[in-house]
Amino acid sequence: MKTTAAVLDAVGRGRPFAASQPLRLAELDLAAPGPGELLVRIEAAGLCHSDLSVINGDRPRPLPMAIGHEACATVIAIGDGESSFGVGDRVVLAFLPACGRCTACASGEGWLCAPAAAANARGALLSGGRRLSECGHDINHHLGISAFAGHAVIDARSAVKIDADIPAGIAALFGCAVLTGVGAVFNTALVRPGESLAVWGLGGVGLAALLGAVAAGAEPVIAIDPVASKRALALELGARAAAHPDEAESVIRAATGGAGSDVAIESVGSGKVLAEAYRLTRRGGRTVTVGLPNPADPFTIPAFSLVADAKTVMGSYMGSAIPARDVPRYIALWRSGRLPVERLLSATRPMSEINAALDDLASGAAIRQILIPG
Repeated sequence: MKTTAAVLDAVGRGRPFAASQPLRLAELDLAAPGPGELLVRIEAAGLCHSDLSVINGDRPRPLPMAIGHEACATVIAIGDGESSFGVGDRVVLAFLPACGRCTACASGEGWLCAPAAAANARGALLSGGRRLSECGHDINHHLGISAFAGHAVIDARSAVKIDADIPAGIAALFGCAVLTGVGAVFNTALVRPGESLAVWGLGGVGLAALLGAVAAGAEPVIAIDPVASKRALALELGARAAAHPDEAESVIRAATGGAGSDVAIESVGSGKVLAEAYRLTRRGGRTVTVGLPNPADPFTIPAFSLVADAKTVMGSYMGSAIPARDVPRYIALWRSGRLPVERLLSATRPMSEINAALDDLASGAAIRQILIPG
């Protein structure tokens, strides 16, 4: 069949993206789903900073690539041997399927699945190969999904079934922003009620982490971001204090009796910011990073502090999540009103505006924009 998708042919085109047009909407050939795969119709896709990191070259990926990794969709066809889904099922798409057989999966750490990570790096599906092509030439998949499209073929292990009544724009957020941000709080940091927590960077993932911190009973929650409107939203969502990065130390010290935060969540994707978050984590505290910096960006801290201050630095990929377990849990929290993820939505736009939407993301004006195929 044919589908329209946003394709990246080369990195490095500068801003404004509305003028340089790094993404083009192209009619592609989409093969039928193979064994263990699903053909889905994309209902809504979220624009994430990780997408921007591919477009600007911070996260090198094989090109050409059909971009997008956070989405809600409906199953319209099923490959041989797949019995977990039915035609008409609504699903959230998760960007790292787990093979279920490697050492990480067998240890309960599916977010570290080595075959899935290798397939994502190759631009292939977990089951092997590519299902997208243009004029007979393969188009690479982005994180096994390629969500900025009308349709996609995905590995069934990239899908989590959800109820039919969840609005598509909200459901899409659970595939990355919520899974990563809330998961960093619940799964990686294991935040306990009454612990202080500072969130560095208030994009979709950072604000999702803030929502998770409030739901987990962290107190106080402190939000750090240079954009005033994002700080204001953080206060509305339950942060006790919010600060510009230049004022972060004084605000964190004041809110924690001078000690620093028990937990810091760094979602900026900067080695410098991570080092500052670590410095302002209390002795014995945990600094968790979910941001994706350029691979060449260094992270430098005084080595003695790891022992003398007994601090812990923790990486959190995809929120240390098991999507089949965690997406339903987080949706239940949303239904109860404890995780108001709809507050993260900045705008809903047609897919034709994707390059302009990139400008709003890069400038910090938007948190999560939802793109609708059409």
